[in-house]
Amino acid sequence: MADVLTHVTAPTRYLEVNGIRYAYRRFGAGGGTPLLFLQHFRGGLDHWDPAVTDGLAANREVILFNNAGVASSSGETPETFAAMADRAAGFVGALGLEQVDVLGLSMGGAVAQELALRNPQLVRRLIIAGFRPRAGEVEGTAPDMIDVATRHEVPTLEDFLYLFFEPSETSQAAGRAFWERRHARTVDVDPPTSRQTMLAQLAAAGEWAEPHGERYSELARITAPTLVVNGRRDIMIPTVNSYVLAQHIPGAQLVIYPDSGHGSIFQYPELFVSQAARFLDAERPFG
Repeated sequence: MADVLTHVTAPTRYLEVNGIRYAYRRFGAGGGTPLLFLQHFRGGLDHWDPAVTDGLAANREVILFNNAGVASSSGETPETFAAMADRAAGFVGALGLEQVDVLGLSMGGAVAQELALRNPQLVRRLIIAGFRPRAGEVEGTAPDMIDVATRHEVPTLEDFLYLFFEPSETSQAAGRAFWERRHARTVDVDPPTSRQTMLAQLAAAGEWAEPHGERYSELARITAPTLVVNGRRDIMIPTVNSYVLAQHIPGAQLVIYPDSGHGSIFQYPELFVSQAARFLDAERPFG
């Protein structure tokens, strides 16, 4: 019997689409719709929490994905989230998949929104963790957020503890536990993201801050049932944005975790996995 692949043991695979060689990892058990993971600012394959990826892979295939130019993928990172969504759609199509569920974390939540808007037939269910709608709210953002997120060539534990977790003793301890889990993989690790990727992602965030027509109106066109999650005090993407998403996406439900911030799904991985799995597996997600 073949060994079951996990976050730590799944090999990095590559798929070339339109001249771009995408890096990804695919593992998990069970049938149904695969779950595509879209990562945060400057994040790659190894920035996910194994407690989340393995937890969700217990009953479904999961696909961790580096978009164009990110870490071990080739090409250049686009400067809009719409272009990133188009690259992701091309990758999914090249895998031979007609439909996926999508989990977008932080910046990946913008790519996930664009993917659902531009390819509604492709996205069955949508999870947005810790991000804003286009032209979302900025009040409550830590004034030094960009400086901390970009000050090191490779973000440090201290950077993550400040940006992703509350200053409370319990949240900081959860952040350190996440950091240990995140570094459990020691073979076939992903390289750091490049400066080009960082600058392109910042440009995309700047473009995303500009409204297209009536503010929030495009959210009404998201047809996929949507689960929105965040921590109670997100200093990177203020938590009020999660309320806005849930109010304007027709089929949306909101979950706010206590004593937590931007990295709430890493602070409460077992709880998040149970709630996300129930949402993904239910015939009627909110029934």
